[in-house]
Amino acid sequence: MQTRRLGNTDLHLPVLSFGASSLGAEFRNVTLDEALSSVRVALECGLNFIDTSPFYGRGMSEVLLGIALKGVPRESYTLCTKLGRYDLAHFDFSAKRVAESVDVSLHRLGTDHLDIILCHDIEFVPMQQIVDETLPALRKIQQAGKARYIGFSGYPMKIFKFILEQTHVDCVLSYNQYTLQNTRFLDEAVPYLKVKGVGVMNAGPFSARLLTQAPLPAWLKEPESVKAAARAAAAHCASKGVDIAQLALQFSIAHSDIATTVSGSANPTNIRNWAKWAAAPIDPQLLAEVQAIFAPVHNLGHREGLPENN
Repeated sequence: MQTRRLGNTDLHLPVLSFGASSLGAEFRNVTLDEALSSVRVALECGLNFIDTSPFYGRGMSEVLLGIALKGVPRESYTLCTKLGRYDLAHFDFSAKRVAESVDVSLHRLGTDHLDIILCHDIEFVPMQQIVDETLPALRKIQQAGKARYIGFSGYPMKIFKFILEQTHVDCVLSYNQYTLQNTRFLDEAVPYLKVKGVGVMNAGPFSARLLTQAPLPAWLKEPESVKAAARAAAAHCASKGVDIAQLALQFSIAHSDIATTVSGSANPTNIRNWAKWAAAPIDPQLLAEVQAIFAPVHNLGHREGLPENN
C-alpha cells in the first residue's frame, strides 16, 4: 500500500485507511466474528491507519477495536479516535470531558497513547469553544504523551478557516466532500490547509453508500437530484462491467495532497476488494463519462450542524 506523509507530522499513512465506524453497527447489525475479521484483514491488506470514535456504536467501535488489536504490535498500526460527539445530539467539548474522554478511549482501545485525536463534528457547536477551550485541553493531553497529534473533523468547508485563522492543529479530517460527485474539499480547503502545513485526511469515498450498488441508508441527506445522478452513474459503470465503488475509491485516493482516505466496512471481502482496487489503475475514459453524468449536480451537498457554521 502506497503511503503519504501527513502534513508536517512524522506519520506516513497508507493512501487507503480503515474506518471502524461499521464496527459500531452504524450501517447494519454486525457479528463479533465480522468485526474482528475485518480489522485483521485490513491490517493484512496494508490499511494500517485505523480511525474510530466513541460516537460509533456509542462506544462499541472502540471496544471491539480494542479486542481485535489485542496482541497486535502497537508499532504496526497508527490509531486515531475522536472526542466531543457521543450521541446523535449529545456534544460535549468541555476541557473536563476532553480529559475524561481520552482516558476512556485509551482504556477501551487497550493502548497507552493515540497517534491522532480529533474533535468530532465541530460544526454542531459554537466553534469558538473549540479554539478557546477544547484545543488547549488537547494540547495538555499531547504534552502528557497520551496523543501524538491533534486536530478536528467536520463537514462544512467553513470550519477549516474559522479554526486555523485563530490557532494551529496538526491535521484535519473531512468526510464525503472529496468524491466522484463532490470535490469541495479539494476545491475550497486543501490548498489553504497545505499552505498552513496541516495534514489532510479524507473520509467517505463512497459518500455513505451513495457511490455504491448497496441500498442507501434512510438518514442520507443528499438531494434527490444527487441520488438520481448516482443511480445513473452506477448503471453506466455496470454496463461497462465495473462496480462504481471501484471508480469512486480509486478517484478519492489518487490526489497527492490528500494523505489518506478513510473507508469503513465490517465485511472482510469488501476490504480485500478495496486493496485490489487501490493497486489497480483507474480507467480515465470511464472516469470522464461518470464525471459528465455528475456535472449537473457537482458539489451539491447538504448542511450539517449549526446554520452559522455552514
